[in-house]
Amino acid sequence: MQSAAKNSIIFIVSAPSGTGKTSLCNEVIRRIPHLSFSISHTTRSPRPGEKDGTDYYFVAPEVFKQYIAEQKMAEWAEIYGNCYGTATETIERIFNNDCDILLDIEERGARQLAEKYPACVTILVLPPSLDELKKRLSERGTDDPGSIARRLKQAQDEIEAMAWYQYVVVNDRFDDAITQLSSIIIAERCRRDHGVITRIIDNGTRNKR
Repeated sequence: MQSAAKNSIIFIVSAPSGTGKTSLCNEVIRRIPHLSFSISHTTRSPRPGEKDGTDYYFVAPEVFKQYIAEQKMAEWAEIYGNCYGTATETIERIFNNDCDILLDIEERGARQLAEKYPACVTILVLPPSLDELKKRLSERGTDDPGSIARRLKQAQDEIEAMAWYQYVVVNDRFDDAITQLSSIIIAERCRRDHGVITRIIDNGTRNKR
């Protein structure tokens, strides 16, 4: 599957829970122009303060199943009984606005997107260590020791599963991680912007006339 805009790029950012991925993504979106965040579809109910079309597109399970049957989902996965996914229409709409797209998704969805959009860029965000991740999860105060232990085991499994990602950003110091993530996006844009070469050559040819 090819994108509607050949020069647009899909950036996929994934990380174990508690790594700070969402904060990094939000800050990068704020700093870098022409980069849009992809809003996922989900079958789960909105949480307090969440808005349809801003946090997620909240749809009924039957609607989500219909999207899958009609091949309207670029990627999707079932997590804890609820379905989450990215509609192809969402990606194409952002591309048609001449923007690159940033997706905050897990590894199963990343594999699906990489198959459909082979030129996508995959970025894995990691904690400095599992001990530091345990500390961060404990400081959140939302999980008991048993839940933290399960999350740490899950994090280790996820890191192993995402070893195929192209880039790694270690979120030790937030500002440094922002710089690294921004640098990846800027470098990929420079690497692929062959249109600049064509424009310079065309202008030079016209000037010679």
